[in-house]
Amino acid sequence: MTEQKLPHSHGQAIESMLDQMPKAEEFQTVAGLFSQLGDSSRIRIFWLLCHCEECVINIAALVQMSSPAVSHHLSKLKACGLITSRREGKEVYYKAAETKEAQLLHHMVEKMVAITCPCP
Repeated sequence: MTEQKLPHSHGQAIESMLDQMPKAEEFQTVAGLFSQLGDSSRIRIFWLLCHCEECVINIAALVQMSSPAVSHHLSKLKACGLITSRREGKEVYYKAAETKEAQLLHHMVEKMVAITCPCP
């Protein structure tokens, strides 16, 4: 990449950082993952599935939501690759994906809860 000159210099070598900056499409991928965690119910479901494998009916009971609402959140989480599912007979079980992204987001959620919601 050719070095870009900024119209106004603040004495920093920020122009050299452009060679290391990921492409805009890569940031869009990250934004898509973060957008899935923009809903507190979805975060709770994701957190739960990081700790266990469960079916829709039980997830709904655990988070005190309707099954259709849980199914909606599950489909969004699955579409972006944060969770996986498997069928056993008529039952479908969900759990967090075993990916670096899912593990990192799980860690971030737990750290943010610990920082922002300290126990009394």
